[in-house]
Amino acid sequence: MASPYTGLPPKKWLEVTRKLVNEHPLKTAEIVAVVLTAWDSIFASSMGTRAFHIGEDIFPKPQIMGFFLHELIPLDLTARYPKKWRGERSSGDKDIVYIPDDRFSIEVKTSSNPSHIFGNRSYAQETSKNKKAKSGYYLAINFQKFSAMLKKPNILLIRFGWLDSTDWIGQKAATGQQSRLPPEVESFKLLEIYKHT
Repeated sequence: MASPYTGLPPKKWLEVTRKLVNEHPLKTAEIVAVVLTAWDSIFASSMGTRAFHIGEDIFPKPQIMGFFLHELIPLDLTARYPKKWRGERSSGDKDIVYIPDDRFSIEVKTSSNPSHIFGNRSYAQETSKNKKAKSGYYLAINFQKFSAMLKKPNILLIRFGWLDSTDWIGQKAATGQQSRLPPEVESFKLLEIYKHT
């Protein structure tokens, strides 16, 4: 898929990002509502025969909270629009699949970092055959992690936009397992649609 930013300097990226977000079948207000509903659902759920609750009895690590968001956001969209949205079913699928037109499918990235998102090392490498494309729409969610003083963390930041596979920078160390985005990419290719106050 050709990048919509090809040949443009970073100062022009934000204009392109706004256009891409406006073209998307999901409106930003609904994206925010779905993310916040998914987050609240994590804390409203009970587990096991003794009905243990997250935030009261169980305090998962950020990776687990991110996993719940990855699962609940597609489920909520599927419940709202069963003929339009579904979750990932194969290695070639994005996290959230738009059934009528895969171009609008979405990859979800979550992080307990207050302002940055990260990918695994593979994001900075070429996409192999039958694997999901790394270019396209991204939903970036930053949230607080549990601490002794914080039993009900908040969603801090929700951003939506388009990232190209070439935007990701892998760690230089051979053992490095993470990739990151340059500041101009996070600033101009991901549109802030929610910020916790």
